[in-house]
Amino acid sequence: MTDLVFALLLSATTPLHEHAFRLDREAEAVAAVTASGERCDWGEKGREAAVLTLTVDGVPSQDLVLFRGAAAEYRVLLGPLGAGAHRLAIDRDEKRSARGCGSAQVRGVSVGAIAEGEPGYESLAHAPILHTRPGSLDRFSDLPLVSWVETHTAADGGRELRYSVIFSHEDGGTPLDRLMATWGRATDIELVYAVELNAAGRIRREQYQGKDHVFTAFAGRKEGRHPVLHVVTKNNMVRDRGRHTPRVAPAPVPFPLDGVSREAVMDAHPWTYYVSGQEVRREGLVSSEPGRKRIRDPRRFAYLEACGEVRDARIAFDLGFAGSGGSLRWVASDARGEDFRVSRSGCFRAAVAMPEGSALQDARSLRLRAHTGPPRRGEKPLPRGSGSARIDRVNRLFGLGPDDAPGPSVFDWSAGADLRPDGDPVEIPIVEPPKTGAGSVPGAVPLAFP
Repeated sequence: MTDLVFALLLSATTPLHEHAFRLDREAEAVAAVTASGERCDWGEKGREAAVLTLTVDGVPSQDLVLFRGAAAEYRVLLGPLGAGAHRLAIDRDEKRSARGCGSAQVRGVSVGAIAEGEPGYESLAHAPILHTRPGSLDRFSDLPLVSWVETHTAADGGRELRYSVIFSHEDGGTPLDRLMATWGRATDIELVYAVELNAAGRIRREQYQGKDHVFTAFAGRKEGRHPVLHVVTKNNMVRDRGRHTPRVAPAPVPFPLDGVSREAVMDAHPWTYYVSGQEVRREGLVSSEPGRKRIRDPRRFAYLEACGEVRDARIAFDLGFAGSGGSLRWVASDARGEDFRVSRSGCFRAAVAMPEGSALQDARSLRLRAHTGPPRRGEKPLPRGSGSARIDRVNRLFGLGPDDAPGPSVFDWSAGADLRPDGDPVEIPIVEPPKTGAGSVPGAVPLAFP
């Protein structure tokens, strides 16, 4: 055998990176992979990302899309592994990597493990594995970015684990202009799986969120205790069976949502704003002439987080910006119609494009409004003034920086006010200085592994 043939054979069988590790007992393993893609840019067509394939002990595990471009850490599930020696092999998937994206580099790998009975084990053991929607990875669209888990008390000493995923965007479902107005983001956030355990840790019930947001009992395949789910709709609903597409397994972050919106998870991972912003720009959804499905650049929006209650009502807000001669230039979050109003209780996000030439620091006043909601299915329209609404507090008002990262809040408010549907708005001057730094994210819990 010539040296050249030997070198070719070696290059064909040697992975990009190998990591050997040993477990002293059976446990759920998580790998932290620090990697980068040379010349990759999620916002540039043809250069979006390098794709890596991970195998554990010779068995294919998952794909890892380097959507952050520069060197970054990705935490992924390796699943239940027995005691003893193991080998994680990482290689570049030439077929799925963007052609204009250069070589991938793995800068480092660490593996941590949590055994049954240890804190955090249940949250890892029941975390879902996701098969991506057919074609989405190939188009670098709607990729799962972050998974998180909430733990809630259930009956008789039990608990419920709820797993949600932040996708980079949604190709269907809510148009982007309405998504920004009513959810305050370009990502798609979905609760994909919930499992209720009894006091002994046995499953009482388990459900996934399927098409049309209908929750259905899970009856699909599992790997260990991990349910295998398939993304099947353009707004990222899942099923418990489907085609064998590329799959991903992000390790879930423990994150309680006490007093904050789901978007607080994005604040704790500010790069999610960058990835989603780059995706909608690449897809031609950002325009200087916004309209249906298109918006101004996400950096030109003001983002509001508030908490309250609505019943048969919808909420919208206006921001007043300093104008000439002491006047205010008002912009309305629902300028494009009643469907651009928030219709859910709890803590929520909404956003509005700022006037040309204005910055968030020019905001001088906030108006909160309520409007009678639409009739329930099969019922007659509600009389004007029906329903009720209350805003308990405003948690944050912020914008995005040049890097798409959320900046510090310029306003918060906790006096609370009832809003009369179709009545006068409640106006609140914006005069208080920021009380929290850009890095302060309520609700964030440090990841316990590794």
